[in-house]
Amino acid sequence: MAPAHIRSTRVEGSQVPALSCQNVEKLYGTRSNVTRALDGVSFDVASGEYLAVMGPSGSGKTTLLNCVSTIDRPTSGHIFVDGQDITALRAHQLSKFRRERLGFVFQDSNLLDTLTARENIALALTINHAPAREVPGRVEEVAARLGVAEVLDKFPHEMSGGQKQRVAAARAIVTNPSLVLADEPTGALDSKNSRRLLESLEALNADGATIIMVTHDSFAASYARRALFLKDGRIFTEIVRGDKTRKAFFNEIMDVVSFLGGEGADVR
Repeated sequence: MAPAHIRSTRVEGSQVPALSCQNVEKLYGTRSNVTRALDGVSFDVASGEYLAVMGPSGSGKTTLLNCVSTIDRPTSGHIFVDGQDITALRAHQLSKFRRERLGFVFQDSNLLDTLTARENIALALTINHAPAREVPGRVEEVAARLGVAEVLDKFPHEMSGGQKQRVAAARAIVTNPSLVLADEPTGALDSKNSRRLLESLEALNADGATIIMVTHDSFAASYARRALFLKDGRIFTEIVRGDKTRKAFFNEIMDVVSFLGGEGADVR
C-alpha cells in the first residue's frame, strides 16, 4: 500500500520546538516558467530529536536544508529556530546566527589542512569567543565522546576518512549549537567508517543533541528517530521509529524508498 500523503507534521506538547518550518515555499525561475523546489512545507522538530530527511533527486531535501541553514532564503513562509524567526534576520545577523546556533557536518569534512584536529575543533570555540581557559577541556571532552582523542594532534592528511568526519562532527557540536545539520555525512565513507560515524551521531543524540540529517541512504536514515520524506517539494509521508528495532525501522524506510523509486543499503 502506498504511504499516506501528509501535508505537515507537528511535535506534540507545549515546548518550543528546536525547529519549526511553517508553509515554506522556494521558487526558482521566471513568472512564466516557475519551479517549486519547496511547496508549502510545514513540520516541527523537537529539542533533542534526530530527524532524517529523505526523498528522490529533485524532491527538495537539499533546498530545505539550505533554507534551514540560512544559506538560502525561502520565497515565502517562516522558519523558526528555538522560537526565533530566522527568515526575518538581516544579512549582517546571519553569520552570527550560523556561528552561534548551527553546527554543520558535510559530505566532505571541510577540515583546514594546515591545522591539527585539536586546532580545527578549537577554532569553532575561538570564533565564538569562548574563554581561552575553557577551550582545551571542551576540545578533549568532545573528542572523547566521538572517539577521536587519539588523532587530536594529527593533521587531516594523517587521518582516515572516518576519523576526519568524526573530527568534523566534534567541531560541529563543541559550541553546543541549537541544531546539528548533516548533509549526506556518510556519502564519501566506506561501510565501516559510515557505521562508526552514524553510531557517533546516535550517541550525540542520546546525549541531547538535536540532529537533522539529509540523506539518500536508508541505512544512514535508520539511525534517526524519525524519517521525513519529500516528493516534488512537498512532504509525502513520515515514519517514526518509536520502540521498533533499527532493522524494523530500516525495512519501513525501504518500503517508502522503493515506492518512491530509490535505493538503499542492507542492514546487517
